[in-house]
Amino acid sequence: MLHPTIEELTGGQYNRYELALATAKCARLITDEYVRQHDAAEKSITGNKETDKPLNTMIDRELRDEKAVHVAVNRLKAGEYVIDVHAGDRIEKEAADEAADEE
Repeated sequence: MLHPTIEELTGGQYNRYELALATAKCARLITDEYVRQHDAAEKSITGNKETDKPLNTMIDRELRDEKAVHVAVNRLKAGEYVIDVHAGDRIEKEAADEAADEE
């Protein structure tokens, strides 16, 4: 059985598709965050073995040790990320308004 359950994550407000889509988007954000931290850590390494910290200690432990989807589910459960099913509608409306303004 999966923990947390779909019901715990959605609170009965969203369907499975919306939850899967939100989790995938969160996982992508988490992956991007990991890549930024990894790149910054690599740039800070000077090549001096005596003074440089190991690369893995400069990256957030949660991002380094857990899979992105697992971290995303935990963050959704904790309320760090919120599912907004109307975000796509607002983006499309803004794009249409910008296109109308350009004409």
